[in-house]
Amino acid sequence: MKNAAAFHAPLHPLDSENQTFGCRYSNPDFCAKNRLPKVCALVRADKICYAPPHFWSKQFKKLQAKTSRIA
Repeated sequence: MKNAAAFHAPLHPLDSENQTFGCRYSNPDFCAKNRLPKVCALVRADKICYAPPHFWSKQFKKLQAKTSRIA
């Protein structure tokens, strides 16, 4: 499963440093918590991931800064 653009996609209102709306892994198959109930966006009805990639908090800050420059 490839999801290459997800890590760089614009922020969703439900994204934070600790969670993402949808999966932000470029290849979700490499996620140790892939398909884990109550954690993985791929199996949750609300599509929230509670185990984003290790570098997500840094990427979140970059995307947040980019969004605030546009607004």
